[in-house]
Amino acid sequence: MATGAQVSDELASVPEGFEQLGEGLGYSDSLQPFYRRVDGDDVSFGLVVLEQHANLMGICHGGCLMTLADIAAATSINIRLPKPAGLPTINLGFDFVSPGRFGHWLQTRTHLVEVKRRFGFCAGVIEDGDKPVLRYSGTFYLPDHDGMWKGGDGDAALRRLAGGE
Repeated sequence: MATGAQVSDELASVPEGFEQLGEGLGYSDSLQPFYRRVDGDDVSFGLVVLEQHANLMGICHGGCLMTLADIAAATSINIRLPKPAGLPTINLGFDFVSPGRFGHWLQTRTHLVEVKRRFGFCAGVIEDGDKPVLRYSGTFYLPDHDGMWKGGDGDAALRRLAGGE
């Protein structure tokens, strides 16, 4: 790693029950390799912080953490809907609590999901073990039409994120 930061040569392992997501998910592919675990209405995402996720200080880049939180929040809402849909982010707030260290496993945990008629709300945390790295909360628009996609198979990508394929 060319960051100049001292890091451990040991990389965390991916916990049992997580499966690597395939590519073809648009911007989300920038997190690769990243993983998902689905248990009923609970979905969690995670990654081992590697060089492509790190900033020059050798810790997980804030943009990587925010992208992971956005995916986790939207998918946590989407998994509760009768039909998956693109959920435009209306607002997403973050509190950076501690660094995500190189080589460590970071995992999302959702602790609040509410689905209303036109909006979905979600709050959660990205953790390194039991230590919070990033807290997040978001509001998402729930569209009532199929006009969100510009070519491609967006429904299939959403089903892959939510564990339906």
